[in-house]
Amino acid sequence: MFESSLSLGLFDFLAIGAAAVAAGAVNALAGGGTLLTFPVLTAVGLPALAANITNTVALCPGHVGATLAQSAALGGQRALLLRLLPAGVLGGLLGGVLLLHTGERTFANIVPLLLLFSSLLLAGQDRVRLFLQERERRRGTNHGHIHLAPLIVGLAAIYGGYFGAGLGVVLVAALGIVVDLPLARINALKQVVALVVNVAAAVFFLFSDLVHWPAAAVMAVGALIGGAVGGHFATRVNSTALRNGMVAIGLVLSVVYFVG
Repeated sequence: MFESSLSLGLFDFLAIGAAAVAAGAVNALAGGGTLLTFPVLTAVGLPALAANITNTVALCPGHVGATLAQSAALGGQRALLLRLLPAGVLGGLLGGVLLLHTGERTFANIVPLLLLFSSLLLAGQDRVRLFLQERERRRGTNHGHIHLAPLIVGLAAIYGGYFGAGLGVVLVAALGIVVDLPLARINALKQVVALVVNVAAAVFFLFSDLVHWPAAAVMAVGALIGGAVGGHFATRVNSTALRNGMVAIGLVLSVVYFVG
């Protein structure tokens, strides 16, 4: 069994830190940072299950920054948030429980499918956004199917607690189906829900012995630095081209993990 005291060398920490900086920047610009950090964690010796859990814990601070950046768009949505956040917490916890009960060998076997799924989610992000923008132009704001929002968010949160890559795309699509709000407000809701999903799963994982704390600390710092750098260059980078690059990386990784 993996022990959180697994010894890593200087080169390992440099690789982990560099991947976290890149992931923080990518998340700020296009999304998909986990496609960079997860493979590096497994490459330096962490088993797949421990790598996924360490990644979840380490990247939580980045979700705080993203939520604060869009907090202005949350005005007037307190009642909806009070319905969504419990579903997000419960879903995140259930995803974490499912992950810990999957077992190392089984999880390692489904990693290629998870990487493929998250890559496809990332590839569809622009189409989801265009669909919601078109729907916004065609009709006014109403309550949609808001009564279904906690259920569909809870289901998305289970995936987020289990693996998490591409959760933002899942949440935007899910919220776009059941609530009729402008895209900016849906994005703000997505950030808050993603934050509570990841925090709920991360807190649950704290009680396992599968978090590699030195790696998590290095990643947390790197992700915060990368997020700041990515935010600074947000208007100068072609996010679509970057996202396409991340999709290509994810597809290649899914093949590599499948063959390996």
